[in-house]
Amino acid sequence: MDRSDPIASKVLPLDALRRKREEARVIGARVVHCHGCFDIVHPGHIRHLRDAARLGERLLVSITADEFIRKGDGRPFFDETLRAENLAALSFVDWVHVCPTETAEDLLDSIRPDIFVKGREYEEMDDPRFAAERDAVERNGGRVVFSSGDVVFSSTALIESMVREPGSSAGQFETPGSARLRQLQDRHDLNAARTGSVLRSMSGKRMVVVGEVMRDTYTQCAWPEVAGESPMLSLRPLESNSYDGGAAIVALHLAKLGAKVNLVTPLPRGIAADNLRRRLESSGIEVAPIPTSGTLPEKERLLVGREKMVKLDRTGPLPIDVAARRNAIGMALDAAKDADGAVVVDFGLGLLTPRFTRDLFEALRPRVGILAGDVSGPRETLLAMHDADWLSPSESEMRLTLGDRESSLSAVAWALRERTRSRTVAATLGDEGLVVYQPGTHHQPGLLPDRLSSEHVPALTPQAVDPLGCGDALLATASLALASGATPVEAAYLGSVSAACEASMIGNIPVSSGEILDQLRHIEQARLRVLRIGPPVHAAG
Repeated sequence: MDRSDPIASKVLPLDALRRKREEARVIGARVVHCHGCFDIVHPGHIRHLRDAARLGERLLVSITADEFIRKGDGRPFFDETLRAENLAALSFVDWVHVCPTETAEDLLDSIRPDIFVKGREYEEMDDPRFAAERDAVERNGGRVVFSSGDVVFSSTALIESMVREPGSSAGQFETPGSARLRQLQDRHDLNAARTGSVLRSMSGKRMVVVGEVMRDTYTQCAWPEVAGESPMLSLRPLESNSYDGGAAIVALHLAKLGAKVNLVTPLPRGIAADNLRRRLESSGIEVAPIPTSGTLPEKERLLVGREKMVKLDRTGPLPIDVAARRNAIGMALDAAKDADGAVVVDFGLGLLTPRFTRDLFEALRPRVGILAGDVSGPRETLLAMHDADWLSPSESEMRLTLGDRESSLSAVAWALRERTRSRTVAATLGDEGLVVYQPGTHHQPGLLPDRLSSEHVPALTPQAVDPLGCGDALLATASLALASGATPVEAAYLGSVSAACEASMIGNIPVSSGEILDQLRHIEQARLRVLRIGPPVHAAG
């Protein structure tokens, strides 16, 4: 191994590792230690290690040597040298060590980490090997923490999923990503006939949207230079394009998917607000304006090529008094007559307070079949969205709102459901997709379940051109799918397809049923594609 290579130099023998540990102790840097096989470094590992790195100043990852891995023929898939180098390539990993024993007990006694991190599944596991490791940590003054990143993947399952396609020639395998998507589709019968039927059922549904509208402006700039008067970027605007955002784009998504939409939203006086209302009405959206003063909120993003360089937030709380909020609930109830569903979304611009949100959900709940909610950013209003059928906050929004950074994702979702008594929580994870949490199969009617079932829906676009608006596309499509008879997993799947369509475009642009169908066909073609791979590659020596 070339020690001059900055990646290879992270892979340390025991004596060098001891010296690094002592240096960290002298300067007061906490050492966090993770141990495992790490045969294929998958998204679950990335979350696990990234969360561990945040607990201290140095992250040590030790791997089990090849001779002690007993997971069946052909394992490990990659030898210890390659596995160590793969981990060393991660920027948040400081040191890697190949452990020449069956467990990490001796290494833990030698290194004495401050924190030892294991996966959440070990918390309830009666494994004598882990028990010995835990004792070693604690007798040396350290503590054991169980990882909160629990989008569950398994190297063994991924490798076993690379089965030959029926009728394929030798050497042709299904990729792990295709296998995971295929398994999701098979488990929930997510075939073209079913998803197409749900999309057709969306046409003509009546939906109500309550929330604040804004303008999203993209200003394309020339390549930046350094300003002459000080070391700062100098951007020269070339052209601008503006899009209707906030609750407006949620309403536009619903209308583009065939729904009849009523939008209840604060609208100030002025040309910009009047023009926005005309655009919405020309798309078939009936607008019920809540009078307010001020100007139409706007967020401007300065881009160079596809890279967003600066965001200018020209928004501020809209002045809305108690009487206006009381009238707004009446307007929402009027709009909800004969409605199939309602979507309430808080963009933090002053309309939704926790008290108003509770009153609004309580008023809408008996009037509509489906009630969905979401927030933009960590907001207390999320906890006031009571008895919702669907909530789709991001993981960070849930954690920050609940003040829980360390519990497992499922525990945080449980807490949110318990606080809101919502039926389904879809925790979005950015480029890792989302996890749908819903009641388990055994629970008493009218009571919260004693457990949650979960389903991971992977992100359905390999690389987002522009992630702006993906959450709005997901929320609109999923809520309309639920109102059209879809199950929560079907709604999450179609919402993820819609988000993938949105991610492929610059700006906030409503997604149509035709675009979703095209994307579904593309996903189906990609699922059936096979990769030619040879036998496992092992480094010499």
